[in-house]
Amino acid sequence: MTFAKLLGIELLEVTPELVRGRLEHHPERCTAGGIMHGGALMGLADSCGGVCAFFNLPDGAQGTSTIDSNTHFLKGVREGAVTAVSKPLHRGRTIIIVETNLTTDDGSPVAKVLQTQTFHYPRA
Repeated sequence: MTFAKLLGIELLEVTPELVRGRLEHHPERCTAGGIMHGGALMGLADSCGGVCAFFNLPDGAQGTSTIDSNTHFLKGVREGAVTAVSKPLHRGRTIIIVETNLTTDDGSPVAKVLQTQTFHYPRA
């Protein structure tokens, strides 16, 4: 995933049941106040959620797209790294719902993200 690479996301674990990724705090990923930018955090969550969705493709599906994403920010991040853990909540034939929790190195919650992704099938 080229966008995840551009952001600096590191995938640590990938299975259909769980995707874990990490993003280090860096000045280029921050707001003017030195807090990790919400867009960087959402990029981490969407990337890990997308990998989770992809590893849960139903038979015949070729890919996924996020069609809805809801982020609740809980804490600012001024240093260290953020870890994302994505898990499927619902696996259907046309959509998957993925929950992603973002935490700091000490386990403090940073954000909770719930996203819906649609599966792409070849045109008949």
